[in-house]
Amino acid sequence: MGLIDRGMGVLFGSGGKVLTETAELFRENAENRAVRDVEMRSEALGQFAAEFQHADKGGFDRFMDGLNRVPRPAMALGTMGLFGAAMVDPVWFGARMDGLATVPDPLWWLLGAIVSFYFGARHQAKGQEFRRSVIAAARMLPPVVQTPDTPQVEPEGDRVERTRGEDEGLAGPNAALDAWRAG
Repeated sequence: MGLIDRGMGVLFGSGGKVLTETAELFRENAENRAVRDVEMRSEALGQFAAEFQHADKGGFDRFMDGLNRVPRPAMALGTMGLFGAAMVDPVWFGARMDGLATVPDPLWWLLGAIVSFYFGARHQAKGQEFRRSVIAAARMLPPVVQTPDTPQVEPEGDRVERTRGEDEGLAGPNAALDAWRAG
């Protein structure tokens, strides 16, 4: 038995390291895979946590955010309330609509401009806030390691100039283009 163990030790190395490395050529080491999976999951969860972390805002900022959330639901509920009022008391509703009909057109245009600018400004502010949060989250990511097979990104101007020079020789002579350049 000792002779067989010594022979196996000579053939596969002491401790079975050669046998293990040979087996790992055909089958992945499950323990190492589990360690990599745990590391990947913890890094992904860390990234998600950083991405959805909110900055602490003061009381005034929270109050203004709450106040800015009022107009859209108020307009929707007000419109539904108008339908309800028209069904409950048509005479009262008709008198109110006659009053609205006497409002001059420039005042309606002014109201439309105010509402449009309010919603447009809010849309732009929220979009910029989202972009800032994406940039902040991207800065927390680890740097990208360049490997030989990683596609290289080149500045836009260089690519345009390079392709402009390459395009002239690729297709061969172009009579229409030559005539246009000459004329």
